[in-house]
Amino acid sequence: MATEFVTVARAEDIDEGGMRAVDVGGRMVAVARTGGAWYAFDDVCTHRQCSLAEGELDGTTVMCPCHGSEFDVTTGEVLAGPATQPVGTFQIRVEGDEVQVSA
Repeated sequence: MATEFVTVARAEDIDEGGMRAVDVGGRMVAVARTGGAWYAFDDVCTHRQCSLAEGELDGTTVMCPCHGSEFDVTTGEVLAGPATQPVGTFQIRVEGDEVQVSA
């Protein structure tokens, strides 16, 4: 079964080092562009459900703006608490100028 991808943004709309929350089939997903690569992960922090896209991105680490939990955007792994549960990650690709996330 082939993976379905949904177009969520234009590449030029997300600057290097930037993030944006997008809706993928009713699920909020954060899209990040850092180090020349693209990443997609659950936008909701597993600690208190704050938007990770509103946090800070440092390389491949995103910090939640509410309580400072840190996650690895490549794996979803918790790097620093208070969160204890990882966030989900998604396949992402750029086709032409379209940023697409797996649905």
